[in-house]
Amino acid sequence: MESQPFISVIIPSYKEGERIGTTLLEIDKYLKQKDLSYEVLVVVDGSPDNTAEVARNYALQMENIRVLDNQENHGKGYVVRQGLLESKGKYRLFLDADGSTSITHLETFLPAFEEGFDVVIGSRDIEGAFVQVHQPKYREVMGDMGNWAIRIVLGLWSYPDTQCGFKMLSAEAAEAIASRMVVDRFGFDFELIILAHKLGFRVKQLPVRWLNEEGSTVGGLFGPNGFLQVLLDLFKTRWRLMTGAYHLGEPVRAENHSEIEAQK
Repeated sequence: MESQPFISVIIPSYKEGERIGTTLLEIDKYLKQKDLSYEVLVVVDGSPDNTAEVARNYALQMENIRVLDNQENHGKGYVVRQGLLESKGKYRLFLDADGSTSITHLETFLPAFEEGFDVVIGSRDIEGAFVQVHQPKYREVMGDMGNWAIRIVLGLWSYPDTQCGFKMLSAEAAEAIASRMVVDRFGFDFELIILAHKLGFRVKQLPVRWLNEEGSTVGGLFGPNGFLQVLLDLFKTRWRLMTGAYHLGEPVRAENHSEIEAQK
């Protein structure tokens, strides 16, 4: 593998022992057909099942797979952040382990970087998107409510869908943004987007084909992955922006990141 692979694919994983193998095979097959140098990082979020073991077994049979096995559960935002900073690719893509959005979307995402964009995010709610299988109605209603709150609190009016789990960043953007991110749970998506804008990176939305998979770990109203936690993280993100806690005008040093962490 080259010292810097062309692309890093980051797969945040929790209770994905039964599905991670299929996703890894699809990614490996696609990238080999495209003749792209790559690495795949499976970042396991303290999963109680055999996700890490299954991923390691595939790594023995396939090239360029690394498994980062966190022993404690921290949240999807934590492991995405970890993956973005641990990976080495010129471009860094994270996608869901259940394959709800296929690696084949890379076909439309890569040209956006050639046009000068630094961050490209998938959207299920813009022209050209297609939701093949919908989530349960109550989740869609909460998602719509949450999106309006995100638009109002952070001013992300042009983003009808901040939460799609398929996003791609240049190496420069990934390192600048992820080193400032602190939201550990599902609110990390809007934190990533608002930081990208505040740091001056060019962001583009592209439509995706999305298939809801059973077995999601997204919570209901309460709990660490619940709707109320996302709202809390939303207002905390706004507060950090207002107080300058993200240190947007200067490089992030260890002491600065500690200050941001303290405001979780």
